[in-house]
Amino acid sequence: MKPNVLLFIDSFTQGGTERQTIQLTRLLQGTGRYNIHLTCLSGKGVLRGEVDALGFRDIPEFPLNSFYGPNTVVQIRRLVSFLREHEIDLVETHDFYTNIFGITGAALARVPVRIASLRETDGSRSVAQKLVVRRVYDLAHCIVANAEAVRRQLIRDGVRSDKVVTIYNGVDTERISPRSNVPREESLTALNLPQKANHRFVTIVANLRPMKDHLTFLKAAQRVRAEFPDTLFVIAGDGELSEEVRGLISRLGMADYALMLGRCADVATLLSISDVCVLSSNCGEGFSNSIIEYMAAERPVVATDVGGAREAIVEGQTGFIVGVGDDRGMAERIMFLLSNSQQAREMGKCGLQVVKQKFSCKAQLEQVENLYDRLLSTSRSSFRSPIQSRRHHEPQGESQ
Repeated sequence: MKPNVLLFIDSFTQGGTERQTIQLTRLLQGTGRYNIHLTCLSGKGVLRGEVDALGFRDIPEFPLNSFYGPNTVVQIRRLVSFLREHEIDLVETHDFYTNIFGITGAALARVPVRIASLRETDGSRSVAQKLVVRRVYDLAHCIVANAEAVRRQLIRDGVRSDKVVTIYNGVDTERISPRSNVPREESLTALNLPQKANHRFVTIVANLRPMKDHLTFLKAAQRVRAEFPDTLFVIAGDGELSEEVRGLISRLGMADYALMLGRCADVATLLSISDVCVLSSNCGEGFSNSIIEYMAAERPVVATDVGGAREAIVEGQTGFIVGVGDDRGMAERIMFLLSNSQQAREMGKCGLQVVKQKFSCKAQLEQVENLYDRLLSTSRSSFRSPIQSRRHHEPQGESQ
């Protein structure tokens, strides 16, 4: 009998965690080894269509405005009933809110295997939030970290090292591979970008949120533009700071060369016309999807030293690491790459090889399957859960 696996996602908004969860859903579904269930706190978001395309049309929602108040109890009871009704063998949650809600519900339902996740580093949670989620980790059988930097943080915070497993994000290299057969002019037209022949493009793909620190990117852009006047700086992403960043570009007099695309549905095309790709985050980053997508597209990377950036970028071979907030250092590295096109291309090719070796979807899936199989096997040999007992002893069709 196939194990019943439930993946719990916060919502379907455009974000790294959401994309990784949807990708994992697709990969696990493709193996045919598991009955995959998907639940969420909110069914809204631009990525919902991707999940619908996988056949998940009626996704149970457990809406929460807060963890305080009677609604939380109502939703927890609903979740416990759902887990029991569908005889779920394994629950994996993927962020702060689903960790707290999903692991708690799974523990109450006595789900045999409970896996929490941490995909961020210090700087994005309050002391109270960290205390609460630390208690939730005690209810989990395993916590998945998406970078060694995240794993080390969990251990510093008191989680037993044998409960923490690092599984890196994976990237679909076929989806993001360079579009060499598409004329550059056609790509620029599709992206609504200027088509001047000597333009160079420096790109950042990141949601417009405080932790992404677009100000540092813009300050670096000013420095680069002074030396490379034909360079354009492309910001792809949407979010709460969209208008603030737009206003900042205007106040800094950068409107002619700092271009905001908003949410970009075709990242592969955008990266194909980019010369250098940047990430300027100042905190909270776990393991950046953008960095490995840049590398998969054979683009050299300049990124700040946050989270697992050093685990992805091979310094001087696939890109460069600079200090948080160091716009001068960022500008210098960007200008080096613009000045040394051949070396930049070689770094891009090296980046693709690193992705294929360490950060492919295949590698991600193998590690997840191994983890699931190990924990499910351990749970079966160590105890029989109420769910497993019900499978063996309840008459067919009996109500619960």
